[in-house]
Amino acid sequence: MKILLAPLSALLLATLPTAAFAREPVSINGTVSAADPRAAQAGQEMLRQGGSATDAAIAMMLALNVVEPHNSGIGGGGFLMHHDGATGVLESIDGREAAPAAATPDRFMGPDGKPLGFREAWPGGYSVGVPGNLRLAKMAHDKWGKLPWATLFAPAIRMAEEGFEVRQRLDTAMKAVAPVWADFPEIQKYFWIDGKPAPMGTMLKNPPLAALLKRVAAEGPEAFYSGENAQLLSQAVTNAPKNPVPMTVEDIAAYRAKERPPVCGPYRVYTICGMGLPSSGGVTVLQILGMVERFPLARWGKDDARSWHVIAEAMQLAYADREKYLGDRDFVDVPVAGLIDPVYLKRRSATIRIGKAMGHYDAGLPTGAALRTAALPQPESGTSHFVAVDRSGDIAAWTSTIESFFGSQLIANGVILNNELTDFSFTPEKDGAPVANRVQPGKRPLSSMSPTIVYDERGTPIFTVGAAGGKTIIMQVAKALIAHFDWSLSAQDSIAMGLVYFNRDGLVLEQGTIVEGMKAPLEAMGHKTSVSRLGLKANAAERLPDGRWTGAADPRSPGVSFQE
Repeated sequence: MKILLAPLSALLLATLPTAAFAREPVSINGTVSAADPRAAQAGQEMLRQGGSATDAAIAMMLALNVVEPHNSGIGGGGFLMHHDGATGVLESIDGREAAPAAATPDRFMGPDGKPLGFREAWPGGYSVGVPGNLRLAKMAHDKWGKLPWATLFAPAIRMAEEGFEVRQRLDTAMKAVAPVWADFPEIQKYFWIDGKPAPMGTMLKNPPLAALLKRVAAEGPEAFYSGENAQLLSQAVTNAPKNPVPMTVEDIAAYRAKERPPVCGPYRVYTICGMGLPSSGGVTVLQILGMVERFPLARWGKDDARSWHVIAEAMQLAYADREKYLGDRDFVDVPVAGLIDPVYLKRRSATIRIGKAMGHYDAGLPTGAALRTAALPQPESGTSHFVAVDRSGDIAAWTSTIESFFGSQLIANGVILNNELTDFSFTPEKDGAPVANRVQPGKRPLSSMSPTIVYDERGTPIFTVGAAGGKTIIMQVAKALIAHFDWSLSAQDSIAMGLVYFNRDGLVLEQGTIVEGMKAPLEAMGHKTSVSRLGLKANAAERLPDGRWTGAADPRSPGVSFQE
């Protein structure tokens, strides 16, 4: 079923396998944006060869696997949003990692009946899910690719064979996990020199990864999900130096990427479309926007503490719903339509008072909600987002992750394996009710990844954004949308703007940004606040009034964008 944009029904859009918007005229130009210049160059290379946005996105994912191994790659998974310029159809693909058959609900419970601490569960085999990025890439290429599959691998293979420079982000990540690597001699072989992390400027090579990429380029994803490579992945997890646990070749071979319904809803005159579950991004971003919509943010502006107060209140209400209700819809009955119902969001918004913090933020009761309790997921830091727009008007927005820096710290055939299973809630049951995001065999853990595409009132795509940074991703995307559409900031300035987030103690204001100056007025409204640096990293693209697309990269990262 397809629909045209007029007038928008959030309840209808939440249930569609695809959504049909206006056909995009041939673009004046193409653009790419990624968190590392070498990945952006790989995407640009594909566009210059006549490739599609999907071709460019796949090339960037593969290049990031080499130069940003601490954040993303084929040992992890991701989510892709795709707009087809010729047909106006929006689709999305879920390449999220899946729990192996041995991953039962008590996976992260200790012998004392209490959940393990994150640092106990994270390194080693417990945390590894079956990777999904290559299955995602092949499904996307079969649908929207133009260049030969093998062509997309050339930049990554070249850098893995010839070497890539250790730059600041990789250097920082290696130093952060160096104490953990004492128990992981295999990963040391790739990234250590003379008993310590390779210093900045070092040229590293990854010959096993280059050889594997060549096989996948020639044979397709089966070269990864079966045969020798599957055996090596299985052995790395099953015989891990810490937390060994079975992951079988059958687990690996059974993995499939899945088409998922995009989740779309209104914000002012725009239509915001995000990824469906098991990504929580689409639902939670729409909830935040739906709750702030009644407030005059454009009139107040970015320098008024009232703007940040209502954004912060909506954020905490939306995250409370996220923790209670959201999970993999293949396993859990999630009331998506109820959660983004404008009537429900108006009720939630009505609890927000101008000038006074609520102080306590409980989940609401949307239509269709089942008895369930909330359990907080664990932190994450290793993720990357990248964007491509081609001259046919296609848009590919892809967020890719291996979870924490260097994932599980396990490496097989040059591939760093994710620790995505720590995105599950460690406690399977609370107060006598099941936790939506508990571990189950074959289940995909809840994610904060939020690739997003925005349409104007005519149904023309005009903006796309996504981010890295764990649970802050959702808030980074919501903040960028508010900054762009309410405060008329460019894509670049929208993602560069400071962030308000929260922890168990109250609001966290990003140090060195405009929001740090909101500390006193927010505290006067009753908020507890602290100021801190936040690990943020967003990428975006916007359609300019003359029809050209331009990319944007977060100044907090070394990322860049290129226009064609």
